[in-house]
Amino acid sequence: MRIVTSVRGMQRLARRWRRGGPRVALVPTMGYLHAGHLSLVKLARRKAGRNGRVVVSIYVNPAQFGPGEDFARYPRDLARDKKHCRAAGVDVLFVPPDREMYPDSQNEAFSTFVVEHRLSRGLEGASRPAHFKGVTTVVAKLFNIILPDLAVFGAKDFQQAAVIQQMVRDLNIPVKITVAPIVREADGLALSSRNAYLSPAERRQAVVLRQAIQLAQKKVAASRRFLPASRLRGELIRFIQRQPAARVDYVEFFDPKNLEPVRQVARGVQMALAVFLGKTRLIDNARL
Repeated sequence: MRIVTSVRGMQRLARRWRRGGPRVALVPTMGYLHAGHLSLVKLARRKAGRNGRVVVSIYVNPAQFGPGEDFARYPRDLARDKKHCRAAGVDVLFVPPDREMYPDSQNEAFSTFVVEHRLSRGLEGASRPAHFKGVTTVVAKLFNIILPDLAVFGAKDFQQAAVIQQMVRDLNIPVKITVAPIVREADGLALSSRNAYLSPAERRQAVVLRQAIQLAQKKVAASRRFLPASRLRGELIRFIQRQPAARVDYVEFFDPKNLEPVRQVARGVQMALAVFLGKTRLIDNARL
């Protein structure tokens, strides 16, 4: 496995691959890799083919964190991540420092950002107003640096995947986006690097996110008519907040194609929720 830290070095390698013809698959991450990330790497390897190249990027992107969020304490363990990537057969690990991704940002020399205006308005975009501006900018930069043929993202970040797919369509970026299924712990909690923040008591209570989804699915399956979104939302918030450490940020129901909220919930509607367990904010989603 080759480790690259400079933008120029990664671009040279990417251009060489372009001339040689191997299919390049990218898995963008912020590191602290877990089984969910490694499932993306496995899918990327399959999509790239026998002679393809798999690149994993690790970069904790400051532009997607707002004031008071967990940028400074976001879990980092590069030595562990390198071992995981080697074991998974990654060809290149791209680990750029801030000065490579946002040169001279302190003196405002970096001033160009990519902004998606429609799909990013609600859900995470409403709770974290600057988040998607940072996400789309860094992903566009990674696409320009690595020149992948395809990129693999996880379905846990459902809105993020939709926003990136929209960006690729709107800007005619020649990258195929693949969205991989959520990987869960045995008790149903979606794998996340932020799970490491949870105390033992919070970790036990965190399964309530999955339980709330299952409760919604059960109610929709049992109903012969549409369920009012406001009523179902209220029931789920009360259910979640029975857990002492839980505080709901949002529970939303929306059309999975355009992310527009719905007033009536039926089969095929997408559900997403964000919940604080103590100071840790977790997200999850599912089709109902």
